Amino acid sequence: MRRVTSLGDLPLRDDLRGLTPYGAPQAPLAVALNVNENTHPVPDEVASDILDDIAVALREVNRYPDREFTALREAFAEYLGHGLEIDQIWAGNGSNEVLQHIMQAFAGPARTVFGFAPTYSMYPLLAQGTGAKWIAGIREADYTITAEDAAAQVEQADPDVVILCTPNNPTGTPLGLDVIEAVYEAARGVVIVDEAYFEFAPRDAVSALTLLEGRPRLAVSRTMSKAFAFAGARVGYLAADPAFIDALRLVRLPYHLSALTQAAAVAALRNSETMLGMVDEIVAQRDRITATLEALGYEPHKSWSNFVLFGGVADPRATFESLYERGVLVRDVGIPNHLRVSAGTEAETTAFLDALASIDSAS
Repeated sequence: MRRVTSLGDLPLRDDLRGLTPYGAPQAPLAVALNVNENTHPVPDEVASDILDDIAVALREVNRYPDREFTALREAFAEYLGHGLEIDQIWAGNGSNEVLQHIMQAFAGPARTVFGFAPTYSMYPLLAQGTGAKWIAGIREADYTITAEDAAAQVEQADPDVVILCTPNNPTGTPLGLDVIEAVYEAARGVVIVDEAYFEFAPRDAVSALTLLEGRPRLAVSRTMSKAFAFAGARVGYLAADPAFIDALRLVRLPYHLSALTQAAAVAALRNSETMLGMVDEIVAQRDRITATLEALGYEPHKSWSNFVLFGGVADPRATFESLYERGVLVRDVGIPNHLRVSAGTEAETTAFLDALASIDSAS
């Protein structure tokens, strides 16, 4: 029997040839600050509550789960507020699956997806996975976007799907509501606002959820991976017009959210006040990173997220490897002279800052 030794031996789609899978370095280091996780563990009392709900769900795991994940959608609607109803909520196995549903419903062959680069590296892959073409818009030198320029770029590209990440990954840059409004007016297709890091924004920040009324082509996605310390549970969600939600039903797999996932997420949302108690500490560590990076001579960018992108790195690969040797994992996102680091616990942040300072003193 002949063995398949490479992708070239398979009848792969032509538009997928030459692509590489999404991935971030995984290494057994003591301080892993490379994938924007919430590095704080779920509080014991919340973990116990979640386990109780999972135990109940296990007793009926021989049956298919609620296909419409009713209780979970009710919990999300209550958490988000803004007068949202259950028929305006969708969820999936991480926000990536939610975004994939959108691509399957509104992108696809002979269609285009637009976003302002640099942004989340999964967006192009999700677009290409459905056969759609990715179009990268441009930002200002400081990674901001004005409403006028954003609208002009979208109007020129005329995409079927626009994705706006705010705060943006990997830069941490916030996006004004005026930009979202301008893009929506300029767009023919659907507009997605990815608010994966919204809970780390200033308390007076206003969500794009306030713009949903009267805009049936607008959707706002979130995740439990970051602020809720739920990355391993894989739960993302979205709010939009009920008709938009119906479109996603056309492409989702049957029973795509397991009963155990639903039970765990509902319990976590029931404890949202406790879960979100970690956010203030993470923001404090983020700001500490920014201040210390400036003192060390680096150029951190303004961040409303749980990470900091910083420039002024003469040799990102060498600095990455030197940090790695000191037991600290950060992220090289491919932006020249930049690295990105997640805000961890106080001890993890200290380890990163001490390691970086030791590299500088040794050079």
